[in-house]
Amino acid sequence: MDSAGQLPKSFHRGVAIPASPLALNARRQLDERRQRALYRYYAAAGAGGIAVGVHTTQFAIRDLKIGLFRPLLQIAKEEMDRADADRDLPLVRIAGICGRTVQAVEEAGLARDLGYHAGLLSLGAMKEAGEADLIAHCTAVGRVIPLIGFYLQSAVGGRVLPYSFWRRFCEIDGVVAIKIAPFNRYRTIDVVRAVVESGRDDIALYTGNDDSIVADLVTPFRFNVDGKIIERRIAGGLLGHWSVWTSRAVELLHECKVSQGASPELLAKGIAVTDCNAAFFDAAHGFAGCIAGLHEVLRRQGLLEGIWCLDPDETLGPGQQREIERVYAAYPGLNDDEFVRQHLDEWLR
Repeated sequence: MDSAGQLPKSFHRGVAIPASPLALNARRQLDERRQRALYRYYAAAGAGGIAVGVHTTQFAIRDLKIGLFRPLLQIAKEEMDRADADRDLPLVRIAGICGRTVQAVEEAGLARDLGYHAGLLSLGAMKEAGEADLIAHCTAVGRVIPLIGFYLQSAVGGRVLPYSFWRRFCEIDGVVAIKIAPFNRYRTIDVVRAVVESGRDDIALYTGNDDSIVADLVTPFRFNVDGKIIERRIAGGLLGHWSVWTSRAVELLHECKVSQGASPELLAKGIAVTDCNAAFFDAAHGFAGCIAGLHEVLRRQGLLEGIWCLDPDETLGPGQQREIERVYAAYPGLNDDEFVRQHLDEWLR
């Protein structure tokens, strides 16, 4: 598969891609009006793409009784078509891909047929698989749709994936990127080193480390390969954190790209962003309230009606509401409430 040609050129240069949440009503059913408003918000905020059907969207959308995977991909397609009509650069369209091989290949085919550029492959259903089986699984999916590897942190369903896995993963022709989200510096280095040592300069690196966004974006990763120093940088972010305060996230990515290094001011902003993330993701309680926390921020802004998740037991953690209020007060320059207020009515039409 000649996968690289199917992606907008902006993707490899690095863009801000929010991992889209799921808009529900009080009956825990899809609120299509607000779901469309979310996609319109991301496009208007300057995001370079949107990821749909990923962890932030809730993996349970695939349950037969819920049946929201296809409808969400279709709604997002329609809204991205609408947005692209007024954009110079098309939005990068990423679909989450889950399950064992038969399911993952089927989901990849659906995403491809709906015009998605790449699939973000979760290996959460393959926790007991050996490395060879994992590579075979990824290869099968990569034959259907350009593939984005996903190193998901263990606290929310991921598994440890060693250097050896990522080095073999880079040999799959269909791979176009890796989202690095283990929330662990050692494991982050494993991924970047594997890409560098593979010789693949066509694999884009995206941060999913919501706890170290700025550090990832301003760090030069340098490795000695056969006596030559090779440097790689993380190009952009594909983040649940960037599903809120998105226009500020776009500004932050630009600031990191144009910076000549990690200035004290930029590093200090990175700490502020991480402090906000701790509140939004409920880090104090093992990220149990990570999705509900994002919903709460969007609810405060009027984009969502409530914080409902598909699982009635999934809600804010103890004290999480107070923490969100604290970071709102502590870092007023990081929210985009005024931008949302100016446009909310048009997005909700």
